[in-house]
Amino acid sequence: MREVIKLNRKGPRHRHKRYNVVSVENMQAIAKNPDSLVKDPAIVKKIVMAIHHSMRDTIVNTRDGIELPEQLGYMFLGTCQPKIRKNVDFKTTEHYLKVIQHRNWESDSYLAKIFYTNYETKYKFKYNDLWGFKAARQFTKLVGQEYPKNWKMYMQIDHTLKIARLYRDYLRKQDRQQIDNLLADTYDPLELE
Repeated sequence: MREVIKLNRKGPRHRHKRYNVVSVENMQAIAKNPDSLVKDPAIVKKIVMAIHHSMRDTIVNTRDGIELPEQLGYMFLGTCQPKIRKNVDFKTTEHYLKVIQHRNWESDSYLAKIFYTNYETKYKFKYNDLWGFKAARQFTKLVGQEYPKNWKMYMQIDHTLKIARLYRDYLRKQDRQQIDNLLADTYDPLELE
């Protein structure tokens, strides 16, 4: 192990600019919209947060994830191999003054990743290249708590595959199995048409 240089925790830091969708200005703009049924910004915020919590819980608790409304894309939780670069545990490293890495022993060194893709729907809406996804703190915290409990449930993703195609093919297989199950229940080989 190599030695560690003591960090200046009080030193200047670079912070990325943050955009808040659930800001007061946005909630007031939605409430002032003449087509809006709800005129109170606080109620609009509660509705948006309730939808967020519902989506978050569905993504974490189901293997398939969700398809976003208005064909905006797909979101699901996947299992990935760890990166080649080191995943340093900074608190333990500072305590022992040696570089110590996270090993993810609970999940056999696999990592959880939240996937958002709109690759298959990219011609269905304008300015599709401008869309991205950054998970909220509550979402990443829930994933960190729930993933080690049942990490084998989620799809294992290879970094060379097109994620949207993999997800679409899986959903197509699931739909086909449901149709086959329905047909098997009602099938009568002696019935003639």
